[in-house]
Amino acid sequence: MFLMVGMMGIDLNCDMGESFGNYEIGMDEKVMDYVTSANLACGYHAGDPNVMAERVRMAKEKNVEVGAHPGYPDLMGFGRREMDVSSDELKNYITYQIGALNGFLKQHGMNLQHVKPHGALYNSTANDEDLGKAIVSAILDFDDDVILVGLSGSKILEIADEMGLKSAAEVFADRAYNSDKTLVSRKRDGAVIHDEEVVEKRVIKMVEDEAVESIDGEEISIVADTVCVHGDNPEAVALTRNLKESLEEDGITVESMNEYI
Repeated sequence: MFLMVGMMGIDLNCDMGESFGNYEIGMDEKVMDYVTSANLACGYHAGDPNVMAERVRMAKEKNVEVGAHPGYPDLMGFGRREMDVSSDELKNYITYQIGALNGFLKQHGMNLQHVKPHGALYNSTANDEDLGKAIVSAILDFDDDVILVGLSGSKILEIADEMGLKSAAEVFADRAYNSDKTLVSRKRDGAVIHDEEVVEKRVIKMVEDEAVESIDGEEISIVADTVCVHGDNPEAVALTRNLKESLEEDGITVESMNEYI
């Protein structure tokens, strides 16, 4: 965690660029006013070339760092369905998606800040050593200065450290945690937290105290290098804005992860 005298920093990231064709999804333009990093879909689970180009332009204009948000090739399932792929296949999938986004970044004189797997890929690679190594290897081959974003406490972060790749432990502002630090399934009541005040208090506790209360009432330790906020509904805009303000009022600097990772 980044530390200065009397100050600490945290990154706010949001999954974006999930529109495609005639379908407009998310509140990207408004939410981008309050986050410091954008995870952009790369065409496999969502997004398309036109959307990618526009979101990169938008990020440049709003001084937001950009990361790739690669997923399984599953547009119909929004990348939330498990797929049986080999390590070599997955490495190629990641390389392909990173390369596509990087083309648009170069048009605007920007560099790729991070890579954050999406959906089922994020979940399956959190603790699958072979798939985790495939993702880390793909990133290292592309640019060893890029940061891997993974679930706080997950195996893939250990793999990144072992293989010499920088990583950021991610926590979720509005998702409930199990006692083993995994996210509560969306199928279970209480998996998503809608109370704005509760969200703000939980995030500040995770950042300052490295702890969070699980859905079962147990206080668990958790490391927060970056906080994910969801921006796919109008209420999320106000939540993200107020969360940023609350963090800053508490003396926490909200800044992109490349400032302290």
